[in-house]
Amino acid sequence: MFKNKTLLITGGTGSFGNAVLNRFLQTDIGEIRIFSRDEKKQDDMRHQFQAKAPEAAEKIKFFIGDVRDLSSVKNAIHGVDYIFHAAALKQVPSCEFFPMEAVKTNVIGTDNVLTAAIDEGVKTVICLSTDKAAYPVNAMGTSKAMMEKVVVAKSRTVSPKKTKICCTRYGNVLCSRGSVVPLWVDQIRENKPITITEPNMTRFIMSLDEAVGLVLFAFEHGESGDILVQKAPACTISVLAQAVKELFHDDSEIKVIGIRHGEKMCETLLTNEECAYAVDRGDFYRVPCDKRDLNYDRFFKLGDIQRNTLTEFSSNTTKLLDIEQVKEKLLSLKYIRDEISKRENG
Repeated sequence: MFKNKTLLITGGTGSFGNAVLNRFLQTDIGEIRIFSRDEKKQDDMRHQFQAKAPEAAEKIKFFIGDVRDLSSVKNAIHGVDYIFHAAALKQVPSCEFFPMEAVKTNVIGTDNVLTAAIDEGVKTVICLSTDKAAYPVNAMGTSKAMMEKVVVAKSRTVSPKKTKICCTRYGNVLCSRGSVVPLWVDQIRENKPITITEPNMTRFIMSLDEAVGLVLFAFEHGESGDILVQKAPACTISVLAQAVKELFHDDSEIKVIGIRHGEKMCETLLTNEECAYAVDRGDFYRVPCDKRDLNYDRFFKLGDIQRNTLTEFSSNTTKLLDIEQVKEKLLSLKYIRDEISKRENG
């Protein structure tokens, strides 16, 4: 699918961008463009891949810019075939305190990327969303919910034969930058208590490889306007913390610090309202775009189709993993294996 093609990743210096690079650099893709606003992270990334994959590093091109600035996005999109749009403000507390910054990046930034992509005739754009966009209660989730609305609305304005626009929605990615497990590993290394917010809080968990897999599934099987949802397992925060403690043979206390600004006790990946027309695709749910226009009168005359029997998919209703299952999932991650090795070797 990607032979001799050019892929642009917005926010490409993040965990997702690094995972995509590791997956793609040994393929026959023509070029991968990393678009972000942090020159230091780009420089670190450049040196990292030159050292570990010098024969493939020539495929990586770096573009300084900001999705908030349409002109800088356009400068990076000339000749691009596909876009993975990962640039976002993702930290729940910081978005609570600076909600307009979340709007500028997550909503306006997405509109800029899609506008530039359509103007340049990019073939496919996959936008990354979050479980926090379903029934949002915080600024981050609300901005991502609006991002999804922008994605669906934009998909209606362009022929899918010209530009296909899809969205993926998934839960917490284990060991991604800024997530809780690396924080706990640091606390263990420094002989500090492990801090958790609320023991009974549940969260979906998945690996970076699974996140990339969802994006590739959307790329290959999604239709324009779709929101593709990963059927992920979940666990309680206390189970996740205990699994980390046992893997690192740590006897530190677990300190409960309370729920932070904007956090929910559980997350939702598929709402009851979306269940009315969602399609079960095995490991994924497909939420197709509502193709109706503003002429609602004819729908009263024609009636509506029977409602699906699917029900809300939340981190309280999905499969809850126990400590041993979470440990197995954590051990599949290179970061965890490397950190355990460091600890065992002093």
